Amino acid sequence: MLAAVPAAERVAVVDPRFVGHVHALRLALTDPRFPAAAAPGALTARPEARPALARALTAVTSATPATRTPPAAPAPATPGPPARPGAGRPWTLPDRLAEALAADGVPVQRPELGSLVAAVPADPQSRKETRDAVEAVDDEAVRLRSAVKARDGFFTTFFVSPYSRYIARWCARRGLTPNQVTTASLLTALVAAGCAATGTRGGFVAAGLLLLLSFVLDCTDGQLARYSLQYSTMGAWLDATFDRAKEYAYYAGLALGAARGGDDVWALALGAMVLQTCRHVVDFSFNEANHDATANTSPTAALSDKLDSRGWTVWVRRMIVLPIGERWAMIAVLTAATTPRVVFWALLIGCAFAACYTTAGRLLRSLTRKARRTDRAAGALADLADSGPLARAVAALARKAPRTFPAPTALVGAAAVVTTAALAPLDGPWPALAALGYALTSGIAVARPLKGSLDWLVPPVLRAAEYLTLLVLAARSDAPHALPAAFGLVAAVAYHHYDTVYRIRGGTGAPPAWLVRTIGGHEGRTLVVAALAAVLAAGSHFTVALTALAVAVALVVLVESVRFWVSSGAPAVHDEGEPA
Repeated sequence: MLAAVPAAERVAVVDPRFVGHVHALRLALTDPRFPAAAAPGALTARPEARPALARALTAVTSATPATRTPPAAPAPATPGPPARPGAGRPWTLPDRLAEALAADGVPVQRPELGSLVAAVPADPQSRKETRDAVEAVDDEAVRLRSAVKARDGFFTTFFVSPYSRYIARWCARRGLTPNQVTTASLLTALVAAGCAATGTRGGFVAAGLLLLLSFVLDCTDGQLARYSLQYSTMGAWLDATFDRAKEYAYYAGLALGAARGGDDVWALALGAMVLQTCRHVVDFSFNEANHDATANTSPTAALSDKLDSRGWTVWVRRMIVLPIGERWAMIAVLTAATTPRVVFWALLIGCAFAACYTTAGRLLRSLTRKARRTDRAAGALADLADSGPLARAVAALARKAPRTFPAPTALVGAAAVVTTAALAPLDGPWPALAALGYALTSGIAVARPLKGSLDWLVPPVLRAAEYLTLLVLAARSDAPHALPAAFGLVAAVAYHHYDTVYRIRGGTGAPPAWLVRTIGGHEGRTLVVAALAAVLAAGSHFTVALTALAVAVALVVLVESVRFWVSSGAPAVHDEGEPA
């Protein structure tokens, strides 16, 4: 039969003889990760796959019986689940549709159902066998297991998930939604930041405990969504956005608490935020550049797979990249036991090591693989670059010049502007001139499609240049409280960059061009801050200017982001990149 599940979201094709766990069918019909998903005897298509589904329906239903037989050795588009009772069933309508969709270029995923049973019995005997198999499975135990991420960090796997899944079930039975749990996690983290801001030992201990509780709730919301299959666009956006807001608000709370005790650690707090954000940009850029590349092979990838075949190396590799679970556990324990300065130094050292480890591996993969990258990937990298009017104007002119190397060009401009900001007199023209040169080199770097093996480095280099220039100028100025104001500005700009990533991952493209023009692009903001430092760095007016700029950027990007995610109907994006 052909049905809407629901009509506004997806079309489902289900064989009327389908027999299996309701949870197995629901999983097949609600898997949010793929345009089309199929379980044995059932298939669903998301809105973007409906034209292909209509073509497949027409082709399959109009085919002659001779053409409806399965091929000798049918190969699914992705590895399917292991054989189950009913595996010898006839070639059903959903199977033929899945084959037709795959031939039309639409990804078809047969979700791994594990010990769940889903089959289309061809006769009474196979129907009985399937029903017996259904009754032999503890459906509730399967739901609890499937609520936990398949790939997660050591701390989350062994110290949180064993009990948080039961909290998720408790929430589901009381009608709580994942969004409500996500909001509770945010509020708990904000209270933790407030406790840290008191600057007392009792406040630091309470802050550490509340931060751990916030992380437990952060795990629970995703497990609740998987347990009850309540995926939503708003939930995915809230979960991703709130994670960043919680962490950076906690940094600010620690810095305020340290200031109450006479220790100024705002530069360390801002450095930790810059490093963590740049780490994520490296992840996003590399993944976007390579996720649909062809001939995407590398000896280092084979080595990585070999290491992952040994249990202990899997956990070591997951821990040394300092994912959110390990990172928050470290922050919480150190907050309760030491001082904010120790917390930030531990964060900087740990995140720097993790960044070097992951970036080195990706550089090796990029240099050893012979991948051909698509126009879509090049467009995503250009959007992640966040080029404003100045860089775009330079890029338009540079397209007629001889081809350059984007990553080295961007790196030269970035190094020049950061070094000048750190060494040149602030009351002279040199920082502003260096920022102007940076706008020139960044425009040249994005003049042509970013399809080279190392072109994925361009967005993170540009992020580091903008954030570090702001940090250095604020740290060197004589304006009181310039660093807290710079912290607020970097937080607002980082939100815009994360929002760009989530839109691209959702398949809706980058934020509108007017938004990027309004907030100046990365090179425009860098030039404005450098000019403000030259004119106002000697007094409190620089702090006022940075604060005003932070408020303006935050208002524009937040209003547009909220408007987009509430009204766009973009598909839910579940981030499996960083173990959470």
